[in-house]
Amino acid sequence: MKKVLTNSTALLIFLVFLWGASWPIYKMALPFTPPLLFSGMRAIIGGLILGLILIKRLDKINWRENWRLYCISSLFNTILFFGIQTVGLNYLPGGLFSILVYFQPVLLGIFAWIWLGESMTPIKIIGLLIGFFGIVIVSIDGLTFHVSVIGVVLGLVTAVCWAFGVIYVKKVSHRLDAYWMVSIQSIIGGVVLLGGGAIFEDWYNIVWNSKYIFGLSFGAIFGIPLAYIIYYRLMNEGEASKVGAFTFLVPIIAVFLGAAFLNEPITYMLMIGLVMVGISIFIVNYRGKKELISFRKMNNKIKESI
Repeated sequence: MKKVLTNSTALLIFLVFLWGASWPIYKMALPFTPPLLFSGMRAIIGGLILGLILIKRLDKINWRENWRLYCISSLFNTILFFGIQTVGLNYLPGGLFSILVYFQPVLLGIFAWIWLGESMTPIKIIGLLIGFFGIVIVSIDGLTFHVSVIGVVLGLVTAVCWAFGVIYVKKVSHRLDAYWMVSIQSIIGGVVLLGGGAIFEDWYNIVWNSKYIFGLSFGAIFGIPLAYIIYYRLMNEGEASKVGAFTFLVPIIAVFLGAAFLNEPITYMLMIGLVMVGISIFIVNYRGKKELISFRKMNNKIKESI
């Protein structure tokens, strides 16, 4: 038991670091590539790599029955999420943009209450309010320092699209294999993004230097296949609440890595907003002992029925 706990904790720390490091890494690569071509290429390559890993599970795709579900999921989780995220990173420092995007877990609490009938306790309401005011502080701070309004809007729209995507996946998860869903939605969405990039952007604008190749490789290898394999393994081990609670570390890592390697500014207001968003995510995702035991029992029943 202790070994499983240690392994899951180590995987969780590694996953959170991957997510946090991705923002400054993508920000570093974007000056050398058009955004749609970059997001499309990393999505397609990442989806294909994951598909090769899953090749022995081809029977779980069920394309004829589920193609509509794959396409809708790719719209929210790849086309809109990856596309808007990559465009938005051109307008804001990676750390600031990650704070706006990681307002998603707070939005997810609201959407899950509205569409999935999940409970909305007074504690969760307090958490949502703290997160809302944290985002207001971060946005005002960014605008005070003449940060792009477009970038702030794109960051929040990315969070909304991501939240909608997660809600949709939750609603249809009993009909799809989680790993194949990631692979196929990445491939479909990547093709659409690459097609859009081919029409509206220019391939000649890609500068094939070490920073661009590193950013593309990181996204295609670590950002999609490895990150999602770890993520769903933790879900299957009943670590959903722990993943949710640790999510608040992602923008913190992104802010400090951005400051260390890209000279992105850290202000007092940014830190206050960051702390408020972190507290909010923790409160919204926190499960008390009774609720956690109930969650694990439900998770075990689902696994037994599969």
